[in-house]
Amino acid sequence: MFERFSQAARGTVVQAQTEARRLHSGRIGTEHLLLALLRQDSPTATVLARHGLTREVVTTAVTDLGGLDAQALSTLGIDLDAVRERVEATFGPGALDQAPAGRSPGGHLPFGPRAKKVLELSLRETLAMRQKTITDGHIALGLIREGQGLAMKVVADRGIDATQLAAEIRTALLS
Repeated sequence: MFERFSQAARGTVVQAQTEARRLHSGRIGTEHLLLALLRQDSPTATVLARHGLTREVVTTAVTDLGGLDAQALSTLGIDLDAVRERVEATFGPGALDQAPAGRSPGGHLPFGPRAKKVLELSLRETLAMRQKTITDGHIALGLIREGQGLAMKVVADRGIDATQLAAEIRTALLS
């Protein structure tokens, strides 16, 4: 399937892995694909930005959701910052940020199930539009069509109409 990917789409997939590493994730999720789309210089990125989706907004939304975990743990009497300090005092600074055993820091990160589904749906979107090459726009349409990942939670939380967003991306792809 990757032979059908345009340079921009390949760049999106590669950049998604970079975004996952930057956010200390053990797998590539839909949020990383969205962040990677926002790094492209493309009509799709322009449409996303027009709806208020920027790298800064999405990064903040994604990392704030992680903060919810810290809040939940604090209700149980667990101070996540204290745990981090104790681990770093014992194992050294950044111990929690290191790659899991058996995987090098620069090693391949697997795609999560939803991100895999997005890539599959990007092919379906390409075929439905009677096009031959999967572009970053088709990946964005795959995100919208999958509809359940963290990327779409960020979109929904911003009050963005997914149907309208998809229509604008399709228009941009046909221009």
